[in-house]
Amino acid sequence: MDSKKIEEGVRLILEGIGEDTERPGLKDTPSRVAKMFAEIFAGLQMPEEDLLKPIEGESHDEMVLLKDIPFYSVCEHHLLPFIGKAHIAYIPSGTIAGLSELAKALEHLAKRPQVQERLTAQLADMIMDKLKPRGCMVVVDAEHLCMSMRGIKKPGSRTVTSAVRGIFRSKQSTREEMLELIKKQ
Repeated sequence: MDSKKIEEGVRLILEGIGEDTERPGLKDTPSRVAKMFAEIFAGLQMPEEDLLKPIEGESHDEMVLLKDIPFYSVCEHHLLPFIGKAHIAYIPSGTIAGLSELAKALEHLAKRPQVQERLTAQLADMIMDKLKPRGCMVVVDAEHLCMSMRGIKKPGSRTVTSAVRGIFRSKQSTREEMLELIKKQ
């Protein structure tokens, strides 16, 4: 990432809204924002080949569900956060990954300018590509600050997206099982 360009851009924005970039409260803001951007957009820098590595010597062929995984991302349309939870299920065809690997894959894809629909589909596609399961389903439920604090101003409204692949798409009972498991406490 080019921290200097980010700092210059932040200074221009602050000047554009009529602020004094040299006043004490704002003097270091451009560098703070550049550091924050390096953190919240780290998914642009991480290599994907290190994600979802299978566990050697382990085999399983029934549903694996990791639910209520908190995440945040930044909407690419207004550069405002969207925050929520994801639920990831897959049915291995033998090969499994560590549970934290699923959360790491979500984190990786969320830490870049995103739209929720693409994030959901990319995660499902990555699971299918890397683990070669019989199927997977990803459900993402999030609040978008671009809808809550600006524009339509509807705080608390949530967007739910899903990506359904393989047996979850072709077999309704498998899809329903996953959705029922998400609802349980």
